[in-house]
Amino acid sequence: MTAGLRTIRVLAEPGATVGTLVAGGMRVPCALGRAGIVRDKREGDGGTPAGTHRLVGVLYRADRLGRPVTRLPTAPIRRDDGWCDDPADRRYNRPVGLPVGTSHERLWRNDNLYDVVVILDYNLARPIAKRGSAVFLHLATPGFAPTAGCVAVDLPAMRHLLFLSAAKTAIVIGQAH
Repeated sequence: MTAGLRTIRVLAEPGATVGTLVAGGMRVPCALGRAGIVRDKREGDGGTPAGTHRLVGVLYRADRLGRPVTRLPTAPIRRDDGWCDDPADRRYNRPVGLPVGTSHERLWRNDNLYDVVVILDYNLARPIAKRGSAVFLHLATPGFAPTAGCVAVDLPAMRHLLFLSAAKTAIVIGQAH
């Protein structure tokens, strides 16, 4: 394994829902939020937040894929795993066990989008209500359909990124010049 990738760059034209992810000699398409890259992220706006965000950890579906090869903390997704997206809840932008009586994102999905999920540190350390939650790097649909605000790549790109990533790896999301 290498020393660790420092930076993953995501570039897109203003308003674009498909961008380019550049890292470790790789240049691949990535899906973005339906509102493109935004500077002032709000809960539910469909924007992918611009800025520099550290890769915190990896969740994966052990029933579908083997444990990803990475230096990042890794854990399997359980059927009752969720992520709180209710700005009024004290667990906002935090993992929650299901069932839960508040608005949430289900991590165990029927589609393959969350077979591998990289948790980004966007609004994570001290979440600010309504600034956005559940902003991840995850798997894309075959046609790179827009996300709800995440960055999404295909499985081969995800595996390569995870192999190169370490605790100091950051994703820099910004518009193309």
